[in-house]
Amino acid sequence: MASDKGEKGQRISGSEIIVRCLTELGVEVIFGYPGGAVLPLYDALFKQNNIRHILVRHEQGALHAAEGYARSTGRVGVALVTSGPGATNSVTGLADALMDSIPLVCLTGQVPTHMIGNDAFQEADTVGITRPCTKHNYLVKSVEDLPRLIHEAFYIAAAGRPGPVVIDLPKDVVMAEGDYEEGAHTNKAARRSYRPRTEPDEAGVDAAMELIAKAERPIFYSGGGIINSGRAASETLTGFVQATGYPITSTLMGLGAYPASDSQFLGMVGMHGTYEANMAMAECDVMIALGARFDDRVTGRLSDFSKGSKKIQVDIDPSSINKNVPVDISIVGDVGAVLEMMAEKWQAAPGGASQALDSWWRQIADWRARDCLRFRQKGDVIKPQYALQRLYELTKDRDVYFTTEVGQHQMWAAQFLKFEEPNRWMTSGGLGTMGYGFPAAVGVQVAHPEALVIDVAGEASLMMNIQELSTMMQHRLPVKTFILNNEYMGMVRQWQELFHGGRYSESYVHSLPDFVKLAESFGANGLRVSKPDEVDEAIRTMIETPGPFIADVVIEKKENVYPMIPAGAAHYEMKLGPDHGELEEDAEGGMILV
Repeated sequence: MASDKGEKGQRISGSEIIVRCLTELGVEVIFGYPGGAVLPLYDALFKQNNIRHILVRHEQGALHAAEGYARSTGRVGVALVTSGPGATNSVTGLADALMDSIPLVCLTGQVPTHMIGNDAFQEADTVGITRPCTKHNYLVKSVEDLPRLIHEAFYIAAAGRPGPVVIDLPKDVVMAEGDYEEGAHTNKAARRSYRPRTEPDEAGVDAAMELIAKAERPIFYSGGGIINSGRAASETLTGFVQATGYPITSTLMGLGAYPASDSQFLGMVGMHGTYEANMAMAECDVMIALGARFDDRVTGRLSDFSKGSKKIQVDIDPSSINKNVPVDISIVGDVGAVLEMMAEKWQAAPGGASQALDSWWRQIADWRARDCLRFRQKGDVIKPQYALQRLYELTKDRDVYFTTEVGQHQMWAAQFLKFEEPNRWMTSGGLGTMGYGFPAAVGVQVAHPEALVIDVAGEASLMMNIQELSTMMQHRLPVKTFILNNEYMGMVRQWQELFHGGRYSESYVHSLPDFVKLAESFGANGLRVSKPDEVDEAIRTMIETPGPFIADVVIEKKENVYPMIPAGAAHYEMKLGPDHGELEEDAEGGMILV
């Protein structure tokens, strides 16, 4: 007779098969919300103790929490939602994960197979809806397919360029009985149909190294692909870049892959990147793109993007190469493996034109001297830059993880928070999802229960998923929320000021709640500060108070994020802010910097 361990020949329900597979795959936590179509699966979860379930308050929150978990650990995040509105509510999180290459598996409930296509209660074409925003998806038609497909899904989500995978589970499939053999599908999934190339072509690496060694004005351009490759890739990157003596910049998603304190790091590149990073990208003669996809927020006007440089692109996704910007040398492979090969070849035959390189660093020093991030904290109103500068100083020696929402606060956080290692910075890059950071912090805190987890938020973004405070309370997750409150959708207001004549159409947020009382209504704590000399004490109180905490920091209402590359401008056409130039009216009556 078969034992309860799942030997060959044992017949168990589809729900139990799913739980057994997830346990085999090392899943420790699922973020989810129950509903009729997935009740059998929730019943199976109730009967086991290996997998923890975190009950969120909205399915979007489940997906973002799974993203935060995945981004901060490097593991596959798992979400579980019901059919119909449960599945459609997950779409934003799936699209976000696809754009930012986050490995997720989302289990969605579905009506019984014989009802599909009949407009049954809580039915939606989940496979059709999610096809454009997933790396792959499945509609499971037989309980016998479950073990293979679940193992496949996890393999696809994590292999190659990571991304989200949906498994749509009809209710009759998860209730049916099927054979289950423990370990039968481990390490055997999707090997023939999907085998991403990880090891680079050595000839391509040799050609790249020849170009790198002879460069006179080189720049490393690092992206989130390095973080996805694992901690070892970041360590190899650091050693290699330091060995070359070349400058390096990073995308928003790549922050932390290279230590921010290192003198060779020029800061973030792109629309709100540093002046020296963008100018170095514009004036370089060799650009080495490592796990970066030449996003439009980096390139600015494509026709003028780094026209005088030879470009090398390293990416595990062949479709990302030559997609936006034509490159001279392409290397398909895992960026960690490529960096290892590059580092070995550099050690064997180091290059670099020292005289030319010295001249290049002198030019960079001139750009740095512009001090593009400088600001003046004066008067009784808190500058957002000052608030984040103090937040960094008072947390930099702690085991801290940061999430953000999307908007001005996100860009200020990217500018003023410094990251020395990967997986400490969770933000929505490609999709730009307001409401991301608060539920993402849930996933980060679950993954790192002893760490300090801080969501840097804007008041408008926070309102989108504020209900997840209830999740934090239920599961005793001491997430700290640091609101930069300007009573506006700040980035919308900034663009309206600069490009739409100061017509603030629907960007002022009326009737905001008292966030301290709101926190207290959930059983959490909070405080509100409006004076610069109150900031340090507020941060200390936030950190030291047990449980979830909301710090509502009232900031300068019409402060703008600078530097800034205006929409449609070249990446070297940067506006540096009021401390660097004069204000002039544009044709629309708005104020722009010259």
